[in-house]
Amino acid sequence: MAGIKALISLSFGGAVGRMFLMLGCALPIYNQYWPLFVLFFYILSPIPYCIARRLVGDTDAMSNACKELAIFLTTGIVVSAFGLPIVFARAHLIEWGAGALVLMGNTVIFATILGSFLVFGSNDDFSWQQW
Repeated sequence: MAGIKALISLSFGGAVGRMFLMLGCALPIYNQYWPLFVLFFYILSPIPYCIARRLVGDTDAMSNACKELAIFLTTGIVVSAFGLPIVFARAHLIEWGAGALVLMGNTVIFATILGSFLVFGSNDDFSWQQW
């Protein structure tokens, strides 16, 4: 039952984060859809760590080069996702209020992605096999 509660709370977090992103784009005072490019970062952010987790078994040492490179690449993607709305706002492509809404959405979405890795990353008590 704990897995169901985690899944529901993670889906709620994802919905709230996307709501902030859409508000930053679609409100009539902003009406610019440039911040939607942040969606690419949402898709790309878990990929390096998922690939590294598949390549490196759990029997290896915790600190190895493949996992550290994956964490480094993921960190670069996340920092780029936070930097893109700021660059857009500085270039006057979007308003600062829209940038703030996108940054709030980024915070919620990346916290949700981190939470999903923490909840579903270990196969101890819950796995996707029961779905």
